[in-house]
Amino acid sequence: MILGFSDDFLGFPDDFLGFSDDFFGILPPFSRPCSPKLGPPRPRQPPQKPRGESKSFAVGMFLGRLNAEQVFPYPSVLTEEQEQTLRELVGPLSRFFEEVNNPFKNDALEKVEDETMKGLKELGAFGLQVPLEFGGLGLNNTQYARLVQIVGQHDLGVGITLGAHQSIGFKGLLLYGTPPQKEKYLPRLATGEWVAAFCLTEPGSGSDAASIRTRATPSPCGSFWTLDGEKIWISNGGLAELFTVFAQTPVRDERSGESRERITAFLVERGFGGVTHGPSEKKLGIRASNTTSLHFDSVRVPAQNVLGGLGGGFKVAMNILNNGRFGMAAAMAGTMRGLLQAAVAHASTRTQFGAKIHKFGAIQEKLARMALLHYVTESMAFMISANMDRGDPDFQIEAAISKIFGSEAAWAVADECIQIMGGMGFMQEQGVERVLRDLRIFRIFEGTNDILRLFVALQGFQGLGAQLRGVQAALRDPLGNVGVLTGEVTRRLRSWILGVPGWIFGVLNPEIRPKEEQFALKRVADAAIDVYAMAVVLSRASRSLNSGLPTAQHERLLALSWCQEVKPGISGISGEFGNFGGKFGILGGIWVDFGGKFGEFWGDFGEN
Repeated sequence: MILGFSDDFLGFPDDFLGFSDDFFGILPPFSRPCSPKLGPPRPRQPPQKPRGESKSFAVGMFLGRLNAEQVFPYPSVLTEEQEQTLRELVGPLSRFFEEVNNPFKNDALEKVEDETMKGLKELGAFGLQVPLEFGGLGLNNTQYARLVQIVGQHDLGVGITLGAHQSIGFKGLLLYGTPPQKEKYLPRLATGEWVAAFCLTEPGSGSDAASIRTRATPSPCGSFWTLDGEKIWISNGGLAELFTVFAQTPVRDERSGESRERITAFLVERGFGGVTHGPSEKKLGIRASNTTSLHFDSVRVPAQNVLGGLGGGFKVAMNILNNGRFGMAAAMAGTMRGLLQAAVAHASTRTQFGAKIHKFGAIQEKLARMALLHYVTESMAFMISANMDRGDPDFQIEAAISKIFGSEAAWAVADECIQIMGGMGFMQEQGVERVLRDLRIFRIFEGTNDILRLFVALQGFQGLGAQLRGVQAALRDPLGNVGVLTGEVTRRLRSWILGVPGWIFGVLNPEIRPKEEQFALKRVADAAIDVYAMAVVLSRASRSLNSGLPTAQHERLLALSWCQEVKPGISGISGEFGNFGGKFGILGGIWVDFGGKFGEFWGDFGEN
């Protein structure tokens, strides 16, 4: 169970990663009792890893070791100057969405109003992460995530327009662009003069990106490529002037001398000619965003517009998506905050049976569970963005986890918000039904959650394959060798579990430590997602307690309540964190008392 919803509802089947809960059995609890003579035992430090090994927390779980550097303590990366810059941006952007942008009108018109587009360009919202020397704001990932939260809270349709432009549209240019490419395109993209789009999906190629059929043929002189093909469901397809397009190209194998088909990424201008788009698609949600098909008919692309090297397109595409997923988690956290505020506002004013409905235990529990999901998602988003800002290269699994968790959590929160509001929540005038419609796509695009779950598991298996010949052979046919893979992962996860208690409590605030300092997992069916979620909230709440933040005690309740909620995957935690039935009432009551605005983003994320 995740927050009272069935595993199937949130997409966590009992046999996640290929093995059932019963496969592990019930692990005994582990404790570190204090010695009356020697006093509390000293916390053991996490084992040192040889150079070159991954620091990823998620990868470490699969390898049977605990990588703590990216998780404990909760990272804070902003300098005083960066915090000040963020504060100067948060206020104006928030006011813009409250006073200028009209999400109802955008949804009805099925486009972002011209006034909104103009205002966003003036605010610099189209170039948040473009370096200053190219006319952008030069924000890092943490600053970007904070501003994305604001957009997600107010209008996901606008969020898609901005995100498709910079999170994926020209992200490849930032990651792989040559100096001449950046000098040519980034200034116009930063101001919004040009809008960008990411073009990967085709009629016959969705999750299987390697099967694309769009093709680029080199000219005899080698000075240009001729691009032909079709892309579908392209966000900003009808608005963009610059496209990151992926196409099959002939690439000569240096060893054999043979020519093989490999995906290459190209920077394609609409002005090259031969680029046309279809009508804007009619969609369930995010109607304000522009989504079209694109057709490339003998488009001549200069050779210097190859992005990331000939044949390197698949790597470019995957890294673009990996680098953008933390932003989706941040947007989902913002959306959940807006939904929480709407639910609290209704529960605080609606009277039934002679009392405000927020006083009823059932409503308090709903509010508390919504707050938990929001806190976990936001904690993931800022932990990953901070790790990226610190230069940690291994965040792909965690980013995928944050996208899976955040998109499913936001859907659950929207559903519960409507339930709390009753018939009123079902009405268009409240705007919650629009948010629900908008949210549905987030479990599909930029990697469906189903495929991302496989990605999380197989990335872990890849780590094993580097060490074990048997597993390496099994990876050639992962679906046909599930037994070999899951058996080895099980052994290592069990080893990881046994190694946790010795040192983890030395980095947790005492108020979060379970009684007898037990910290062991009972079952690991949902380990990759549930354990990471638990780690980030414990880390964040510990930081808040250690720093004496005003929200610290509330965060402590959130973190411990989350641990109680995922107790099916935790050994010995039932009863050790106390009785949380009453704490749901406390958590729900806190949100009501503060009008849904308690602990605005819980700390140092650029609040006014």
